[in-house]
Amino acid sequence: MPLLNTITTPYAEAFLQVAESRKEVERVINEAKEVLSLWNESPELRDAMSSPVLEVSSKKAALEKLFSNQLTPSFLNLLKLLADRQRIGFLDSVLERLLELYREQRNIALATVTSASELNDDQQAELLKKIQSVAGTDKLEVNLRVDPALIGGFVISVGSKVIDASLAGQVRRLGLALAKVG
Repeated sequence: MPLLNTITTPYAEAFLQVAESRKEVERVINEAKEVLSLWNESPELRDAMSSPVLEVSSKKAALEKLFSNQLTPSFLNLLKLLADRQRIGFLDSVLERLLELYREQRNIALATVTSASELNDDQQAELLKKIQSVAGTDKLEVNLRVDPALIGGFVISVGSKVIDASLAGQVRRLGLALAKVG
């Protein structure tokens, strides 16, 4: 993804600098997570913003109408700038890069926990301790996901480390071991 990073990194770095200068980094990061979630959950929004048929002025007007009361002015300016430069289709990549840079600057580890079913508070607390020891830091951002295909258990990924304690993973490893024997 180096080519994509050459497009997204300058926008993400510049936006992070603007947010820092305005002392609104935490707010902007929360807004980025919300907008990213909306972007990922709304194919209609993605398609409309990525459409070459829709005029830039129409895209900017739609962004203004959708977000003017919910986002900081600097965030809204980023959206309009991306629209002006025909880069709004890369919004998710720009925001993901922004979040990566934010975590890198603050030494925050990103962990993803995928479980077969919803985890209760006690299970989450127990897993958090395990993740902190694997990550080697107390500064964590944890994304919880549910995937019934795991059958049971969970999979934790922190950076390049993956802990697969799922039944599906155990079955897969058993199948590989049996294949080697045969």
